[in-house]
Amino acid sequence: MEEPDAAEKRKSSSEFRHMAERFLSVLTAQRGASEHTVRAYGREIRDFALYLEQVLGEQGSISAVEHLHIRSYLGVLFERGLTKASAARALAAIRSWFRWLAKEHFVEQNPALLVSTPKLPKHLPRVPSVEEVNRVLNSLEERQQKGADATEPIAWPERERVIFELLYGCGIRNSELVGLNLDSVKWGDEAILVRGKGRKERLVPLGDEAAIALRDYLPARAERLTAAGKGILVHEGPLLINFRLRGDCRLTTRSVGRIVKAIALSRGLAADVHPHTLRHAFGTHMLEEGADLRAIQEMLGHERLSTTQRYTQLTAGQVQSVYDQTHPRAK
Repeated sequence: MEEPDAAEKRKSSSEFRHMAERFLSVLTAQRGASEHTVRAYGREIRDFALYLEQVLGEQGSISAVEHLHIRSYLGVLFERGLTKASAARALAAIRSWFRWLAKEHFVEQNPALLVSTPKLPKHLPRVPSVEEVNRVLNSLEERQQKGADATEPIAWPERERVIFELLYGCGIRNSELVGLNLDSVKWGDEAILVRGKGRKERLVPLGDEAAIALRDYLPARAERLTAAGKGILVHEGPLLINFRLRGDCRLTTRSVGRIVKAIALSRGLAADVHPHTLRHAFGTHMLEEGADLRAIQEMLGHERLSTTQRYTQLTAGQVQSVYDQTHPRAK
């Protein structure tokens, strides 16, 4: 009878799993993918590798994978109850994996290219109006002046105001926000240095209100760190720190999501508001005020202009209003 350790070693040495792990290592080391991307791709690709073992056998070859296997796998995902969006994400990960396999000559071609992406409903996420966002930001400023209140979902008024001002005022992603360090703020340039997807860096303008919020927050941050015996972080380290100063003190994306949702709900915004909603609001409101689409693309850190162009999908009422106001034959 085979020893358990030997059986486990044999099971984990299939070519499918081996190639999956090699690709994920490359994704981390060479391509500079974010931790979130590596984690998401890892989940999708490892699950597909396991499916291939079941279909083609543990001794099967990666070169034997055809587009029909991928289509069948998508069918399995739908049987599990996954949405079209989830299946599309899985397919995107598989395509990326096989693109690398083809580039490294482990397979002759990418079979995933022959599999159509599930059709997704086209819709823009609802964003709060300029007035709604201003109401929240003004209330945070007032709360900061009054101090914390046990009835409010605001543990640290100065920090919470900075979170909203940077997400909406700079249009950065949640992951980019928590990744900011003290030296990311370039006061002389009136900008912040943001490290985005693929470790690409960009300078984003720092608005007056965001700058004021930061200047109010930094002394409170320094006082809290000094009192906790972590004075070494007063002049370096993460910009946004967690309330209890756990670990390296850096605030997490999960905490930011929880803070944004709680405050938004307490101010009468929709229940589906999250950090990315404020990013969409940034792009939408700037476009409505006449900002150039390519400038918005640069500030949002979109690789493709088509991603930014989602913000140009106006409602029928907006289109009619623009026509009535600008076309000579409409007057």
